[in-house]
Amino acid sequence: MTRIMSRASQTEDASLSTTLLPIRLPRAHTADDRDELDFLGDGEDTDGGQASLLSSPSRPIHPAGDLRRNGSTQRTTATAAKDGLPLDWHTEGPGRRVGYEDLTAIDWIFEYTKERQRQRVLSSNAIGLVGYARRFLDASQVWIVLILTGLLVGAVAAAIDITTDWLADLKLGFCSSGPEGGQFYLNKSFCCYGYDQGSKCVGWKPWSEALGIHSTVGKWFIEYFFFIASSVESKVTLAYCAALLVQEYAIYAMHSGIPELKTVLGGFVMRNFLGTWTLVTKSLGLVLAVGSGMWLGKEGPFVHVACCCANLFLKLFDNIRDNEARKREVLSAAAAAGISVAFGSPIGGVLFSLEQLSYYFPDKTMWQSFVCAMTAAVVLQAFDPFRSGNLVLYQTKYSTDWHGFEIVPYALLGVLGGIYGGLFIKANMAVARWKKARPRLCGGPVGQVLAVALLTALINYPNLFMKVQSSELVSNLFADCSQVLDDQIGVCKTGAASAGTTVLLVLAALLGSGLATATFGLQIPAGIILPSMAIGALTGRAAGIVMEIWVANHPSFILFSSCSPDAACITPGTYAIIGAAAALAGVTRMTVSIVVIMFELTGALTYVLPIMVAVMISKWVGDALSRRGIYESWIHLNEYPFLDNSDETAVIPDVPASQVMTRIEDLVVLTAKGHTMASLNTILEMHPYHGFPVVSDPTDAILLGYISRAELRYNVQTASRPPRSLPPETRVYFCSSPSSSSSSSSSSSPSTLDLRPWMDQTPLTLPSRTSLHLVVSYFQKLGLRYVLLSDRGALQGLLTKKDVWYVLNGASAAAAGESVESPRPAVGSRPEHRALLGDDEVVSTATVAAVAEGVALADDDRGSIL
Repeated sequence: MTRIMSRASQTEDASLSTTLLPIRLPRAHTADDRDELDFLGDGEDTDGGQASLLSSPSRPIHPAGDLRRNGSTQRTTATAAKDGLPLDWHTEGPGRRVGYEDLTAIDWIFEYTKERQRQRVLSSNAIGLVGYARRFLDASQVWIVLILTGLLVGAVAAAIDITTDWLADLKLGFCSSGPEGGQFYLNKSFCCYGYDQGSKCVGWKPWSEALGIHSTVGKWFIEYFFFIASSVESKVTLAYCAALLVQEYAIYAMHSGIPELKTVLGGFVMRNFLGTWTLVTKSLGLVLAVGSGMWLGKEGPFVHVACCCANLFLKLFDNIRDNEARKREVLSAAAAAGISVAFGSPIGGVLFSLEQLSYYFPDKTMWQSFVCAMTAAVVLQAFDPFRSGNLVLYQTKYSTDWHGFEIVPYALLGVLGGIYGGLFIKANMAVARWKKARPRLCGGPVGQVLAVALLTALINYPNLFMKVQSSELVSNLFADCSQVLDDQIGVCKTGAASAGTTVLLVLAALLGSGLATATFGLQIPAGIILPSMAIGALTGRAAGIVMEIWVANHPSFILFSSCSPDAACITPGTYAIIGAAAALAGVTRMTVSIVVIMFELTGALTYVLPIMVAVMISKWVGDALSRRGIYESWIHLNEYPFLDNSDETAVIPDVPASQVMTRIEDLVVLTAKGHTMASLNTILEMHPYHGFPVVSDPTDAILLGYISRAELRYNVQTASRPPRSLPPETRVYFCSSPSSSSSSSSSSSPSTLDLRPWMDQTPLTLPSRTSLHLVVSYFQKLGLRYVLLSDRGALQGLLTKKDVWYVLNGASAAAAGESVESPRPAVGSRPEHRALLGDDEVVSTATVAAVAEGVALADDDRGSIL
């Protein structure tokens, strides 16, 4: 064993706290298999999280060595192994694995190899009508999961929409039980169903009218009091119910969930993130948070809720549940249902999953996403939660076209949207880091929620545009005044009054930006999509009113010659639509999906071009101010090991991988022979690394493979227990043992332990002089956990996903002129959240800074062999 104290972690995390379960491979069984050992545990993920058993349906494999087989089932190949002997049967196919631990990365190559092997076994056994039925049922499993997910997501979304509207309307009044009224539990839209103008609805009672106060000043103060009281009461309920549940049972229910979902779909395991408690807490907390009137949205959390629903149903089928790669394909498809019910945009949901969420999105997943999104939209349409026939409150139609001269203000809205997005991300990250450095601020997370809720209630009511719910505000801002019968918030005022409206719109946009900055990141379920749209729509509506006043005062101006004298030349609602799209693009850096979502909201094909122009300019300006979108920024803040396969490699220094890798003299390397169970136990106790390269001998260091800590620990612990109860001095081999080379049987002898089946005998290897650009591309495109660097078969070093993460972030910081700092612990001090990237640095800070500047690092002499 090469032994030099390492400065590099060799895998994603050093924490090991879960029960390890071995994989089961499809095979032919014999009578000699009856005395095989059982699993350590039942493989059930009882907490509903992301833990997985990497297995296929079959009987358990002997955990300490090869299976004992008779001559009829023994298979060998003529291909020579690295140790010069024929390959045994266990080296074919994916090999054996134990279940993934929490906060570790999955092996994409292994998962897809396992699935291909399962499909081969299924095809070979599928004969006749029964075989066809089996293949059909196997192919139908994914569709059953997605259709059930769509049904549940649509029902949950309808319930959340109705409940949040009732809580929001309760701040302003209630539905009386008078002659034309309904019941107290009805929101305003249900109470006034059938009225074209809400002001004529006698069943809805404002609080001032219910208390018999008729003076203007008295009504204002009474309604202000009830507005604040109901808001704070809602937040108190949220703080002491939802926040308590979040802290104790579903810590991942906070925020929007999209940064964590992107990380999970990228191949990271987060237990409980998609569990049942997370689904319940997220749904309940979202109702209370949105109903309180805080500047947050439910669109992002809807995506998380949809994936939680899918996770419930995929447990029905072992073939999907036990394969982490297939599970992520299903979750990618289910995510589209969340956006579908949030915006009433099934196609936009599919594109959102493709553009923003999915790490791997094959063609079949697009069709699956569409089916799930369509099912959810149909169910939501059947419930009709707004009693308008629309899937969302702010769907609208426009009867007029735009004029050529309007492309200039549309482009300016794109510039403003990009500036807003870049500044918002910087401000939100600054607030998040400030709160992270002061965990006891306002008494902790619950106190912070209460403080922001009270501040929001105090600021919202005096401004007419801020005291209504965000979805209702966006609906009014998008509206065409020619079709509005009841202008309840005054966006359709004309003449001199429109100037005051413009000032209030701009003021609401500024105040809303500040409140959204403080709100997004609190320990409550909260999204940022709707607040961004509302802020952009406020700005856009103000710009539209300014353009409308300009055209009205100077109708003979040359630019306005294309306007018809018999029709309105400017439609301010279209400016609100484009402003909302621009602001959303600036914050999230999405493009195509935003254009399609806005098109599905308006149904106006003629406005696609202006929306595209504004979104394109907004993204350019936003990228110039900050390289990451809001979700990527939170991933970076929490130090999740996520490598976006769409990231450009311009910031990667043009150096060979040997200057970044952890060299062999800094690794703890296992030799193929010379180990005992006691020595391996000592290595596991002394070194927290999550995996070890295996070489032939200390002199030549010919690479034979790689074994993870989980497999090594599982085998050593299991072999020392009954029924084998091997002594500590038992010899352990990572190559063909003397007993196996002298016998045709491939099972381990009583005095040896053969770990070849549990070792990755074909790890991805590259020459040490390979360009760092190419190595990073391998990690991004293939979802690798590690790459071994070798020259002519001799191990030279190791690169892990963490190495690449640190180097990319260090190079990006250097390119942006920022200081390269050593990463801090992620998420917080809680044990389950500490050090998602590991407790020890992979590449030192000095190395990151040097590589970021393109400085070549001198190779050290090889360390001594102990």
